[in-house]
Amino acid sequence: MLTLYKSMVRSLLEFCSPLWNPVKISDIQELEGVQKTFTAKIHGCRDLDYWERLKKLSLMSLQRRRERYSIIHMWKLLHEQTSNDLQIKFYNRSRLGTLAVIPPLSRNSSSRHQSMYDSSFAVHGPKLWNAMPNNLNSISDFPSFKSRLTAFLLSVPDKPPVRGYTTANSNSLLAWRVDSSASALWGGQGV
Repeated sequence: MLTLYKSMVRSLLEFCSPLWNPVKISDIQELEGVQKTFTAKIHGCRDLDYWERLKKLSLMSLQRRRERYSIIHMWKLLHEQTSNDLQIKFYNRSRLGTLAVIPPLSRNSSSRHQSMYDSSFAVHGPKLWNAMPNNLNSISDFPSFKSRLTAFLLSVPDKPPVRGYTTANSNSLLAWRVDSSASALWGGQGV
């Protein structure tokens, strides 16, 4: 049943996710609700809450997977494995490794434009890339990068916002990066 979900349902929910990655909590809850409902039907998981089901089934939340895809896309941009239509730029810092430039927003922008700016891949992708530990952003071999990124993401608490549950934060890597309870994952260095 889990294989069926992964191949027939989850693949549709994740298609082109770096492009349309939602940031509104209500949109994230709607998408997570699909996985929440499906995992509740799996034998042995009926009595577990959604977060416990994710752990038991070794699944990441859909939100975390979308962030993973965005980071992977950033790696491909850095290593010229895909076209860089957004002209995302990278620079090196000896202590922090390779970082991405976050494009500036005009000070005269309306709050609507600020929201659109924050949710665009040109901004969200570099923010996620820069939030990774520097030992990951220097890996040049794609299979190694993917495997170490996945291991890192599985070590970060994954409690996505879902209806009926109260979360400590938005569950984004950006939120966990500054959360003192998870700072050890980044070598004890919060932002």
